[in-house]
Amino acid sequence: MNDATPAPHPLAGHGWTPGLDELFTPHRAAGLVPGRIARVDRGRCDVIIADPLTGAPHTVRADPPAVADPDPAQRPCTGDWAAVDTTGPLPALRALLPRRTAVVRTTAGKRSEGQVLAANVDTVLIAVSLTSEPDLGRVERFLALAWESGARPLVVLTKADLAGDAEHIREDVEAAAPGVTVVVVSAATGENIAVLAACLGTTTALIGQSGAGKSTLTNALAGAEVMAVQHVRDSDGKGRHTTTTRELIPLPGGGVLIDTPGLRGVGLPGGGEGLAGAFSDIEELAARCRFDDCAHRTEPGCAVNRALEDGTLPHRRMDSYLKLQRENAWMEARSDARVAAERGRRWKAVQKSVRDAGVIRRR
Repeated sequence: MNDATPAPHPLAGHGWTPGLDELFTPHRAAGLVPGRIARVDRGRCDVIIADPLTGAPHTVRADPPAVADPDPAQRPCTGDWAAVDTTGPLPALRALLPRRTAVVRTTAGKRSEGQVLAANVDTVLIAVSLTSEPDLGRVERFLALAWESGARPLVVLTKADLAGDAEHIREDVEAAAPGVTVVVVSAATGENIAVLAACLGTTTALIGQSGAGKSTLTNALAGAEVMAVQHVRDSDGKGRHTTTTRELIPLPGGGVLIDTPGLRGVGLPGGGEGLAGAFSDIEELAARCRFDDCAHRTEPGCAVNRALEDGTLPHRRMDSYLKLQRENAWMEARSDARVAAERGRRWKAVQKSVRDAGVIRRR
């Protein structure tokens, strides 16, 4: 009787699961191999696949699918799992597996499409520098982005060696991040790096502003100089973009980290899940209001107003919640308008093709 435990999949350390293996069944039957996108650069992708001879993970350069998806948010992104054709002169992506989670922010400008920062992540690590007083409203915005992704947020306060009041700041951030773990670290001294590593998921996306120390933190977690590092400007203390693209980096203890470029603007993609997670304390208070449709203004029996009056809920936090609520409503309206416009364009195209077909028949 052979009761030996089956060998793990070669890409298990990169996040491959039995569920993904089942989803991949039709692609395997077509002679394709699974791979995880580590980087997208000018359309082409670095993909990690298992070596056919040794089984060891290695990176190949692959062409994207021949026909690009009309929705930019559905195109290949760092963290995606793909079906790779290795039989041709150059590897090529033939299909993407469904995303389990995705960190999405809205793009700049008037269009409402989302930009996918990372796909299939378990943890969103939000880096906040301790070299200056953190903007709690911005932290809350990052938290809403993380909760909306479907992953678990985790806040890391970096550069503790340069801050004299790190614990006081941690308490303020914890108050703005209910239910979220906040870890104070120093990559320079190694303080709490092991603690942070133990908190990470199988796939972690690292996000934050430029100058938050993301590249230095990535090197500390990877145990090697895998990312270039630049110092913040002395003139204003602001960071410069060190990371210019999203890149998947294996970690020595297993799992992977996706480092992302610094984010100056963080637009929310709409939807209520992110706000509900980031402001779970306010949501819980609202559930105790006398009226289900309470607007938290002058209604009697409003639990939110009562908390504001007795100081349990800071006015700053309520203002931040209302601001992001308005932004979410605006984004949803933009998205609805875009969907309607695209539906109209498709309908016009169908009508034109019908007319053209009619002209041909008349001839």
